[in-house]
Amino acid sequence: MKKPLLVCIVGPTAVGKTNVAITLAQQFSTEIVSADSRQFFKEMSIGTAKPTPEELAAVPHHFINSHCITEPFSVGDFEKVGLLLLENLFKKHSILFLVGGSGLYVQAITQGFDNLPKAPPELRAELNKQLTEEGIQVLQKRLETLDPTYYAEVDTSNPQRLIRALEVCISTGQPFSTYRTHVANERPFEVLTIGLNTERYQLYDRINKRVDAMMEQGLLAEVEILLPYRELNALQTVGYQELFDFFDGTKSLDKAVEEIKQNTRRFAKRQLTWFRKNTETHWFEPQKLAEMTALISKKLKG
Repeated sequence: MKKPLLVCIVGPTAVGKTNVAITLAQQFSTEIVSADSRQFFKEMSIGTAKPTPEELAAVPHHFINSHCITEPFSVGDFEKVGLLLLENLFKKHSILFLVGGSGLYVQAITQGFDNLPKAPPELRAELNKQLTEEGIQVLQKRLETLDPTYYAEVDTSNPQRLIRALEVCISTGQPFSTYRTHVANERPFEVLTIGLNTERYQLYDRINKRVDAMMEQGLLAEVEILLPYRELNALQTVGYQELFDFFDGTKSLDKAVEEIKQNTRRFAKRQLTWFRKNTETHWFEPQKLAEMTALISKKLKG
């Protein structure tokens, strides 16, 4: 019996994944599962570039506004809940779309994870204390020294991922990246990965314009409401951290906005580094919808 097909739409932030995914999902009369680790959270909308209400109404979406920022929801949780959701959705559809720029969350669904060494609990406590007392930059520099390979790929604004990698580096004396074998777990569906990318200058222009649009839409007010929750992991992300600095009085608003643009461009570069590791990804310019449709149709026919 032929396995159902999971089409993953991946690529850097602001490249146009949402529009492409909705168009393709409509063509194939199916649904979208989000693999964007920040769009899960109800309280974070403008800064995470969530699909608009009109876009959400155009195609059924899952894992958008599914959790509160105060609810712990790890990538491991996403794997368990996401696989169960796919199992149910594949009872109705022979094809589904998984969409997002969070490479680790896409990997959780398509492959699962390597069995990484466990570190002593006291080491995690020590690293968390260092984060609180000295700031995330200290952890970033430490990881860059111990494992430059993983440092080039990881979202360096995410303290949980920094700490997990440092735990392995410090407790084993080996880089975290050497433990990642990428042996995929068996899945009850086939995977087709479509990567979206465009010329760097075009992508960076899209990023800059998106940040300006976010500010016009009220990002500053959204961030101000979230100030009491700033220590939560969900908010350790680009677009929020920079504006927290503005509210602290350590940066001007213009400087904070410029840093959002700069840090988003850096994040996009890391996303591309991650996704390019998958040699089976089919890369397209976002406007090449006909070619994508043809590829998916061919895969469905087997």
